[in-house]
Amino acid sequence: MDIGVPQTILHETVFEAVVRIPYDMQVKQVLANGKKGALNVGAVLILPEGFELAPPDRISPEIKEKIGNLSFQSYRPTKKNILVIGPVPGQKYSEITFPILSPNPATKRDIHFLKYPIYASENRGRGQIYPDGSKSNNNVYNATAAGIVNKIIRKEKGGYEIIIVDASDGRDVIDIIPPGPELLVSEGEPIKLDQPLTSNPNVGGFGQGDAKIVLQDPLRVQGLLFFLASINLAQIFLVL
Repeated sequence: MDIGVPQTILHETVFEAVVRIPYDMQVKQVLANGKKGALNVGAVLILPEGFELAPPDRISPEIKEKIGNLSFQSYRPTKKNILVIGPVPGQKYSEITFPILSPNPATKRDIHFLKYPIYASENRGRGQIYPDGSKSNNNVYNATAAGIVNKIIRKEKGGYEIIIVDASDGRDVIDIIPPGPELLVSEGEPIKLDQPLTSNPNVGGFGQGDAKIVLQDPLRVQGLLFFLASINLAQIFLVL
């Protein structure tokens, strides 16, 4: 992935932080219903303390056009410098523009005119774990017992029930496979404990990057311009 920001920025100025996500239009992911679909993407932007999401009334029409219908949110109310977006359609938003407002050291005493790091991370594809800790269908499913695959039952709504005769005690062990992953075993096949019963359907990925930005003091810029102008005038007078 790549993150693009200006090299320098003045205080209380809105600028763009652009996260570019490597996205292959040909790759399809397994959806929750087991069908194939386009990948979603998401991103996290970690700004220096004091930098935050620009308010809507400060964002220019040009930047608004780049943002589109994206809705950003802070990681938590006390962490306005950490911004989160997604999941959103990757085909449309492989490049995400964050509108950022720089702080003013005159009003925020802990902010200084310095060079600051900006960090970003991106994610492609569905998650493999649901919030309750259970596995999604975007995973490899392994055998929970060693033995013989006695029967494979295709479920009406997709997925399988795999009945394994446990080699240690002869009891039936049932492994449930949700819709999506492709089956790798067949009836009558001997299997080992934790042997993959399915392929790995996960085609997503993760990336991270960083960039540097300088919060520039306008007085320093004015001083530099004055200094350069003085040199030019001195050279002119020497010639004359």
